Amino acid sequence: MNAVMDKTSAVSHFLHRHLLKLIILSYGLAAVLPGPGLWLKEVDLVELAHLRGPIAATPPKLLLWLLLFNAGMRARTDRIGRLGRRPGMILAGLAANMIVPLAFLALMVPALGVWHNPNEAAVVLVGLALVSSMPIAGSSTGWAQAADGDMALSLGLVLGSTLLSPLTTPALLHTLGAIAPSHYGEELHQLAASDTGAFLFAWVLIPSVLGIAARAAMGEDRTQRVERRLKIVAPVTLLILCYANASSCLPQALAKPDWDFLGIIMAFVAGLCTLTFAAGHVIGRLAGADRGQRVALMFGLGMNNNGTGLVLASLTMGSQPLVMLPIIVYNLVQHLVAGGVDALLRRTECA
Repeated sequence: MNAVMDKTSAVSHFLHRHLLKLIILSYGLAAVLPGPGLWLKEVDLVELAHLRGPIAATPPKLLLWLLLFNAGMRARTDRIGRLGRRPGMILAGLAANMIVPLAFLALMVPALGVWHNPNEAAVVLVGLALVSSMPIAGSSTGWAQAADGDMALSLGLVLGSTLLSPLTTPALLHTLGAIAPSHYGEELHQLAASDTGAFLFAWVLIPSVLGIAARAAMGEDRTQRVERRLKIVAPVTLLILCYANASSCLPQALAKPDWDFLGIIMAFVAGLCTLTFAAGHVIGRLAGADRGQRVALMFGLGMNNNGTGLVLASLTMGSQPLVMLPIIVYNLVQHLVAGGVDALLRRTECA
């Protein structure tokens, strides 16, 4: 039994230590061997099992459900009880999580309006609009914990943004649609109106809440015995999800690389990601937060649930797979920036 637990811990440590490298590897595999990923994206498991019904249960949806159920299971219920002690800080973080990206994207619109290829401009805007409208990533709590951040605040930001996402995501997309010109705005309005709230309720909110409820029902002692396996499930699920969704756009993007298109994606992605991390620090300073709270705000505002964004993009923008490219790039960049922020915080402490 101990040998199995030691192997499980070793695998979990390997996956978490090398997660960014493994994500890059999954993208490389999608670029050279997209076939299995495309099959995973398209197959309807309900239909495959010869069951009748209108619900399309595709592997990406089920993987997303598992990922968020797992995140809910790992949310410590004793920490949830502390959230009521700092509602002001959580509300400030949630408000900034919507306002800061919205302001950045509003400033993007004039720059994209003069881009020489309107279709490329639309891909960048719609892709980053999806990123910005997603709830805060559960992985932000892992980064915050590693940097000695305030875990109650970090968890509150994740839970709060997830609970609000069926309302806030369509609202943000409609708002961006109102300020974006012509066909950009039309695409964002269509995206917001395409049952986005229902999708987030069914495949994001419900599994997250069920995971929290399952942990509460099992109790902390029993949950801790299975938590080692949960630590393996999350990164493996994320890697499969990244591979499946990247399979539909990376081969096309890399077959005949358009370097100026890739360059503008990287520029706007890096700008948005850096700004949101910086906003967490600034808002913490303005609110008189202590170091732990500023750390939680930085990782919370800087990291979005791009797994959800990828699945939503594949369902609603299937005819334009390149829309997923900015989301894929953002997924890599946010982990790189998170690693840089973590290293900077450690260096500051040692100085």
